[in-house]
Amino acid sequence: MSARVALVGANGHGLSHRRALSSMSFVEFVAIADVAPVQDPPRGVPIYASHRELLAEAAPDVVIVCTPPHTHLPIAVDALRAGVDVLLEKPPVLDAAEHDCLLDVLAETGRSCQVGFQALGSPALGELLSTIDSGELGRVEEISAVGAWKRDETYFGRAAWVGRRSVDGRPTLDGALANPFAHAVMQVLAIARRPPTLVEVERYRTRDIEVDDTAVLRLSFEGGLRALVAVTLCAEDFVPGEIRVRGSRSDAVLEYPTDRLQLPADPAPRDVPGRESLLANLVAHRMDPSVELVAPLSRTLAFTEVLSVITAAPVAPIDPAYLHTANDLPAPRLVVAGINETLRAAASSLALFSELSVPWRTR
Repeated sequence: MSARVALVGANGHGLSHRRALSSMSFVEFVAIADVAPVQDPPRGVPIYASHRELLAEAAPDVVIVCTPPHTHLPIAVDALRAGVDVLLEKPPVLDAAEHDCLLDVLAETGRSCQVGFQALGSPALGELLSTIDSGELGRVEEISAVGAWKRDETYFGRAAWVGRRSVDGRPTLDGALANPFAHAVMQVLAIARRPPTLVEVERYRTRDIEVDDTAVLRLSFEGGLRALVAVTLCAEDFVPGEIRVRGSRSDAVLEYPTDRLQLPADPAPRDVPGRESLLANLVAHRMDPSVELVAPLSRTLAFTEVLSVITAAPVAPIDPAYLHTANDLPAPRLVVAGINETLRAAASSLALFSELSVPWRTR
C-alpha cells in the first residue's frame, strides 16, 4: 500500500499533517501548495503557489485539503475532477448546498472524499457503539458532551477568517461549535446514528468577534432521544471533551480526544489504543474499494445540516462584568466566571443556558 500524497494548506494545522506525512512509510510526500509563504518548508518537497498548479504538475494520488473552510469546496472539486482522492479537513463545507454539490462531483468522478473527523476512527467509539447495540446500557435516552478549552488572544488573531462570518464579502465559517468542537458535535451524531428532528442553539462571545466562543447546542431525535453539547474556549479549568451516554440501565463516558472510555463494568476510564489513521484508511480504500471509509462525506451530512442552523443563529455578547483575564498561557486570555459549572449543569439537565440561572444569559 502506497500513494503519492500532496498537501494544500501547509501552515497552521497543516504543520501537523506535514509531520505525519514525514513519518508515514506508505506514502510519498510529493508536493505542497499554499497561497502564503510556507514556514520551515520540508526539504525536497516542491512548493506551488496554487492547488491547480500542484494538481497539474505533481500528479498526486491523494490531496489533503487543510485550508480555511470557505475554500474547501472549490479545491476539493478541482482535485476530484483531476482524478485525485481527497482528505478534507473539518468542517468539510459551509452548508447543505455545498455538501450536495460535492456529493454530485463524487458521483460524477467516481473518486473518494474522506472528512477529517479523526475521532470517528477511534476504537473507543467503536466499543461504545457495540456496547449500546448489546443492550448493556438499556435504552439510550440522553447524550451530553462538555468541552472547556483555554484559548488566548493569539488564537483569535491567527488568520483573517478566524472569528468572522465573512471575509471580503465571501462567507466563511468559524465558532466554537463549528470548528474546535466540531468533533464533539460529530461524535454525538455518530452515537445517535440518525439526524435530529429539532436543533436548538445559543451562541455567546466574550470578545469582538462575529461568532461564538461559548455555546450550547440541543438536539432532539425520533424516538425521544435528546442530546446536548456545551462548550467554551474561555474555560476556568480544561476539559478535553467528555461525552456521556445515559441509558435506562446504565451510563458510559467517552473522552473523545484521548480515546478514553468508561463502561459500566469499568471502575475508572481506560485507554483504548489503536485509533485508525484516516489517511491510511483512504489509501487502503483507494487500493481496495471493499475497504470502507471511516469518515466518508456522506456520513457527515447530519453534521453539515446542524451546522447550517448553528451559523444562522445570533451571537450575543457576554457582559464584561462576568469576565476576567487569566495569564496562564503565553498571551492573556478571557475567562467566563463559573463557566465550567455552567457547562456541567447544562449537560446534566440537558438545559440551554437561557433555562439555567446564568447571570449573563440573554433570554
